[in-house]
Amino acid sequence: MKKHRILLFLSILFLIGVLSYIGIYVYARITPKLAIDGANGYYLYDSKNELYTGTASEDWISLNKISPNLVKATISVEDKNFYKHQGFDFLRILKAMFINLKSGDRLQGASTITQQYTKNLFLDFDKTWARKLKEAWLTIRLEAHYSKDEILEGYLNTINYGGIFGIENAAKYYFGKSSNDLTLAEATILAGIPKNPSLYSPLINLKKAKQRQKLILNSMVENKYISKKEANAAYNTNLVYKAEEETDDNLKMMRYYQDAVMDELESIDSIPASFLDTGGLKIYTNLDVNAEKILETSANNNITNPNIQLAGIVMDPKTGKVLALTGGRDYNKSQYNRATKASRQIGSTIKPFLYYSALENGFTASTTFTSERTTFTFGENKTYSPKNYNDRYPGKPISMAAAIAYSDNVYAVKTHLFLGENNLVNMLKRVGINGDFSALPSLALGAEEINMMEMIKGYATLANEGNKIKPYFITKVTDMKDNVLYEYKPNPENVLNKNTVYILNELLTTTSAKEFVDYSTPTCYNISPKMTRKYAIKSGTTDTDNLIFGYNKELLVGLWTGYDDNKAVSNTDSSNIKNVWIDIMEKMLEGNNDTWYKTPNNVVGVAIDPISGEVAQNGGKAKVLYYIKGTEPTSNKYTLDDVIPTVKTE
Repeated sequence: MKKHRILLFLSILFLIGVLSYIGIYVYARITPKLAIDGANGYYLYDSKNELYTGTASEDWISLNKISPNLVKATISVEDKNFYKHQGFDFLRILKAMFINLKSGDRLQGASTITQQYTKNLFLDFDKTWARKLKEAWLTIRLEAHYSKDEILEGYLNTINYGGIFGIENAAKYYFGKSSNDLTLAEATILAGIPKNPSLYSPLINLKKAKQRQKLILNSMVENKYISKKEANAAYNTNLVYKAEEETDDNLKMMRYYQDAVMDELESIDSIPASFLDTGGLKIYTNLDVNAEKILETSANNNITNPNIQLAGIVMDPKTGKVLALTGGRDYNKSQYNRATKASRQIGSTIKPFLYYSALENGFTASTTFTSERTTFTFGENKTYSPKNYNDRYPGKPISMAAAIAYSDNVYAVKTHLFLGENNLVNMLKRVGINGDFSALPSLALGAEEINMMEMIKGYATLANEGNKIKPYFITKVTDMKDNVLYEYKPNPENVLNKNTVYILNELLTTTSAKEFVDYSTPTCYNISPKMTRKYAIKSGTTDTDNLIFGYNKELLVGLWTGYDDNKAVSNTDSSNIKNVWIDIMEKMLEGNNDTWYKTPNNVVGVAIDPISGEVAQNGGKAKVLYYIKGTEPTSNKYTLDDVIPTVKTE
């Protein structure tokens, strides 16, 4: 009984709505005509101000040149009454309300093609009532001033076909042909994508795409566009997708950069919410197409496992410009951007921030702790037993320089506990790495999950000699008349001491230094034969993740490899990512010899025994390490083992 009363009320409300709509429609007829030519057009330019993607005007195709197969398929599945209603399909709305009320869930929608086109005229898709009312009003105005063919043409030229906007672009991308030449089989595959591009793209999920195609073909049979025989033939046609073919001009990773640009665009408050206010947008980005090619080529040449995923960021550390980015191995197969969206355990790549804090608090490159199997005991009988890689320990005091070179975990935890566990939490925030970090002993070994873009911010602070900057993709946005709507203004903030950062950067070169080949091997020694210049590098490995961040004053590159399902990674995976990294750095910096930092006046270099941290003896191993003047080592050895919180040595 209650449902009947609700239905009666909704029916009355529906009738009032229809009458109101008639009045509003009449009013809309006397309002100025909306200028939608080029609306929803965006144009992305690279660092050389050359257009590299967008809904270019030459790709706009008139309705009479689009395959009737595609037009009929779209109308059939999206809005079969398109040519009969005035923007809103009231009977379909009523039916959807009834079905959803009966089921107690939202099973059906009733959005028309005109409504969907209206949504495409906005940059974002918030669901506020003000936004919905504005969309409704624009839907009415479109219907009042434009013919059905004009609306359908605009819709087909602007909708998203899996990161490809507009039917002409989509036809060329997926099948290498004009939309005028699409077969029934091809048209019904493409018509299914806009419903959910990340689910129904045949390049991402062929099974789901075929299910959607079958639904569309059946709807076309029901609407008498085609026969059952034609539907079956189309469904059983074996399609070849042009986008799966490898070509030099079809970078499989570059569209992750494009997605990152669009995400940043939505965060800029000065950009109008509606394309109707701008006539379209010109977006000038930091994309270096050559850097993107180098990133992709280096990954393809070195990563032998076809199933492992990748995230990578190439950045100018002086300015914060993101020159290249990938969020996966192949955008056609997965549009999830692991560089900007995923958070993973960062392992030992957290240690440079720990050691900067140590240097700031009186440590030097020669400060020693004993590295041996150790169990740390805390209050309430809590213990923590970190292990070194391969369970290898020297069983003697080692210098901070050696601890960095070998990524010694026992040394790191001792340093962390000596400084106080909150110290590292505060340091991460100080360099721009945001997160809700737990002040635990395991933080020193990177047990927290952090996003790659956050980590690159922290490393940029080190690479930029202590100046914190914001990584950014967009330099400028204008409307179609070149009026500037937004322009990025870098605002570096000095948060670290330049002298101390220099010392740390020099220490991070030990991870590839031959002088540290001793009881163990530096973590990045395997790529040292490829190096033609000096780099600060830190790698990190967990059971499920491989990471590497490295830089000099000209370039910063961060990489991650792993599996989306957290499957274990291998030693080969770890070696491969390091080779990707060095190949990118060497190729990008080819011909540039001035890439390392100038030694500050207050810093002095001393020849040191790499393991003990003492002044090197004649005939022994020696590595030049750096110190603030007055803190360089003398003949006296200094170890901090006796001042660590209660420790039980096994």
